[in-house]
Amino acid sequence: METTDVPTREEMRRRASELVPVLRANAAWTEQNRQLHPESIEAAADAGIFRMRVPKRYGGYECDAQTLVDVSIELGRGDGSTAWVFSVYWIPGWMVGMFPDEVQDEVFTSPDVRVCGTLSPSGMAAPADGGIVVNGKWGFISGALHAQWQEIIAILVPEQGEPYPVMALVPISELEIVDDWHVGGLRGSGSVTTVAKDVFIPQARVLPLPSVMTEQYASVLNAESPAFRVPLLGAANSASVGGPVGLAKAALELFYERMNRKLTYTNYESQAEAPITHLRVADAAVKIDQAEFHARRVAELADRKGLTGEPWTLEERIRSRADIGTICKLTKSAVETLAMSSGGSSLYDTSPMQRILRDIQAINLHALMAPDANHELYGRMICGLEPNTTYV
Repeated sequence: METTDVPTREEMRRRASELVPVLRANAAWTEQNRQLHPESIEAAADAGIFRMRVPKRYGGYECDAQTLVDVSIELGRGDGSTAWVFSVYWIPGWMVGMFPDEVQDEVFTSPDVRVCGTLSPSGMAAPADGGIVVNGKWGFISGALHAQWQEIIAILVPEQGEPYPVMALVPISELEIVDDWHVGGLRGSGSVTTVAKDVFIPQARVLPLPSVMTEQYASVLNAESPAFRVPLLGAANSASVGGPVGLAKAALELFYERMNRKLTYTNYESQAEAPITHLRVADAAVKIDQAEFHARRVAELADRKGLTGEPWTLEERIRSRADIGTICKLTKSAVETLAMSSGGSSLYDTSPMQRILRDIQAINLHALMAPDANHELYGRMICGLEPNTTYV
């Protein structure tokens, strides 16, 4: 096992900022080829992006949630699809840290190992000698084309007792990849379907999902690490919130670059002179600021609770999801305002604005990020009702 010097938050933010020109230069290729550009992956590895949620004993950084937010905002400024995948890698990569320490030894053969995954229980598992056998398929597996492992969820039907969901780790080489990612937004994320056909998984690489959701993790060595003393959804939320903010900031930057253009069929020689521009750009900028506030509140909660080891209240868990919904709603509204103010030329494929718009719309469709679903959950709590989901 190795250890490494951990870069500061500011250093990681700087490295991510330096990636922005690379990600932007590769964005069109990434979208056209429906997968990440090899240069973007290599540059991110050199910057330590894939090490951010890996335990220190494997050469990782074990970064806190606030660092994730800083870095993912910068990545979002570069390219939505690439930022999305890199953030996704942080989640199942962190989830590996829940498993027994010997399983982590097996997975973290390199601090830059990439793990994709899902929380959807769309597979079935049966007991087998020394483990389970899994059959099923999982959709929307972002980053599968460049990952070495996948975290899966399946329903285990035991020989006795009731079926229950399990979380397991599988080498991606043991799964079939179905290239079905033909979509309108986040095209470059390569969020394909993966299929398991009679795949055997050793028992050590299987955890009961109910135990995971109640923070009964199997790792001994990670038990006292602030980065791992966080609920699964709390960790996932922290990894997810920066990208949409970064996308919205990219749209605002792009709008600023073209703001001095003449407004067709008007007497305005510069768009910056028009009062409607003042109203729209102010509206968008304020919404982006608000979204960043909520993103940082999500991360601050995770870091504070991780340091103290204090349990999360149900209200904190649900509010964290409400924050995600608010971030998505605000950034989508800001990008739509900026796109509608960018003129007909922004419709061309050569304009990043149309890609930013489609990417932010796609993020808003994600089941765990959709504003209405998250706000409904928060509203239930405010009205004194029990949550209607276990994903809190």
